Amino acid sequence: MMTISFIGTIIIIIAVVVMLLASILSKKSIIDREKSSPFECGFDPKSSSRLPFSLRFFLIAVIFLIFDVEIALLLPMIIILPFSSLMIWGSVSMFFLAILLIGLYHEWNQGALDWAH
Repeated sequence: MMTISFIGTIIIIIAVVVMLLASILSKKSIIDREKSSPFECGFDPKSSSRLPFSLRFFLIAVIFLIFDVEIALLLPMIIILPFSSLMIWGSVSMFFLAILLIGLYHEWNQGALDWAH
């Protein structure tokens, strides 16, 4: 009967052979500079890091984060509807949605959502 150490040795050898085969077969013959470099939000990582940052990109990113957090705050409101007073729930949710819509209107009015200039 085989011992546990012999079975463990066979398992380790098989794992090492499979890892070596995967490593050898996955190598690409041509290394492309663009494919091997990381993508950093449209910036070339090999160039100077002191280039001016696009303020439009920053504003869109901040607007996305704000609305993403607001969606995360709206979803629990639906869950607590059966456990709360309909009048209080309705007034809080309408107030929250009004703040969202006023903020969206302000951003639209300021031109932060216009991509083509």
